[in-house]
Amino acid sequence: MDLETGILTRRSIRMYDSSKKVSPADIDDILNMAMHAPSAHNRQSWEFVVITDPEVQEKVMKIHPWCAFLKDAGAGIMVCGNIDQEYDSGFWICDAAAATMNILHGAKARGLGSCWCAIYPNAERTDDFKRLFKLPSHIEPFSIVVVGHAKMQPPQPGDRFKREKIHRNSW
Repeated sequence: MDLETGILTRRSIRMYDSSKKVSPADIDDILNMAMHAPSAHNRQSWEFVVITDPEVQEKVMKIHPWCAFLKDAGAGIMVCGNIDQEYDSGFWICDAAAATMNILHGAKARGLGSCWCAIYPNAERTDDFKRLFKLPSHIEPFSIVVVGHAKMQPPQPGDRFKREKIHRNSW
């Protein structure tokens, strides 16, 4: 599939075929794509935690109710920011967002479904994930991308292009 088709047809998937698991090779390929995201001054201030253990997934779902489909998908990738590696204060957020988007597109390119589940900026959720994964003080959890085999393909929405959202040279 070409890049444009991938971008225009990617959707958040919340129903997964629990009988199929994502291969470790696919996870590595997706993470390779994540690490090719742009980052401020090329500092690449991201870190990743792959979540495949069912017991850990249960704990994740208790903290983050919007990740309830993680158990059926079978894999999650937590994207974190490394404060010690960011270009300047707050740039880890931009880096982590770009990596998260590449994970979503990488999953699509592999024929897999995915869904971005935000952790940051919810302070309580952020603290809970820091404790659960015993993250060092310089690591900030940003998102979990659930990855798995879609149970069904979602309907494609109509045209999302809206001229009224475009402002040229000023508001």
